[in-house]
Amino acid sequence: MDWDELRYTLAIARAGNLTGAAVALGVTRTTVGRRLAAAEARLGVRIFDRTPEGLVATAAGAELVSAAEAVEGEVNAAEGRLLGRDAELHGSLRVSTLDVLWLGFTDVFATFVTRYPSVVLDVQISNAFASLRRREADVALRLSNDPGDGLHGRRVGEMHFAVYAARALVDQVGADAPLQGYPWISNDERSPTPWLDAWLARHAPGARVAFRTDDYVVLRRAVSAGIGVHFLPCFEGDGDPGLVCLGNPLREEARGIWALTLPELRTNRRVRAFLDHCAEEFGRHRAALMGNAADPSCASLTTA
Repeated sequence: MDWDELRYTLAIARAGNLTGAAVALGVTRTTVGRRLAAAEARLGVRIFDRTPEGLVATAAGAELVSAAEAVEGEVNAAEGRLLGRDAELHGSLRVSTLDVLWLGFTDVFATFVTRYPSVVLDVQISNAFASLRRREADVALRLSNDPGDGLHGRRVGEMHFAVYAARALVDQVGADAPLQGYPWISNDERSPTPWLDAWLARHAPGARVAFRTDDYVVLRRAVSAGIGVHFLPCFEGDGDPGLVCLGNPLREEARGIWALTLPELRTNRRVRAFLDHCAEEFGRHRAALMGNAADPSCASLTTA
């Protein structure tokens, strides 16, 4: 087996299921399942038993996991010798990201600068995707469920959203009012959101749009001011006592957080360090990103 197959085997053994392994590897659950099936077919043995408690290594699988751990140790040791100490990294790194990711997770960037003091971090904030192929950035942090082909990267987290309103607006409209009873905030023509139009047509037909903007900071403050309601990231809405969550997080509208680069830059020491750092730091925020699905303070979601 090559190292990539061993890496997948280790991730499954540690997570106990395909979903957890997919999160750890930054790939889809389908990819993990396909790679496992291919490895078992090629070796002619079952690596994991499927049980009600999850995936459990067979005798052959346990032997393979043990070998994979030994290889992992050797690989990590070799990388450590090649890369040297963290402080030895130097140079510049251009990172393109969204305002919502920068504003919500400034600590991810701050801890990177602290960890690698000789690296100059050049952060570009834009809601328009920087072109990695035109070398407008070395790394892009994006919200997407389809990061595109031809890029190398890691799915470092998943951001969930819910509809939020200012408490004063809920008091004014009424806690039992349907969603179409609230004024809505939307994006203007410079940053169209057809998914929002489709969602409103399904869940709040006839909803009135009272305010439009193409700027997230303006949108966020408009929600707090009671101008209207809108989707906000759960980590931000749940952390503001002045807002009310109108229902539970909308799992179907979740977006993956991807740290992406070009395949030819994947071995660049600064790029690798930043991708690894993002996976580690966003992992610490996983609960906040998921949102308070069972929060009793959430108002009931009424759509009719």
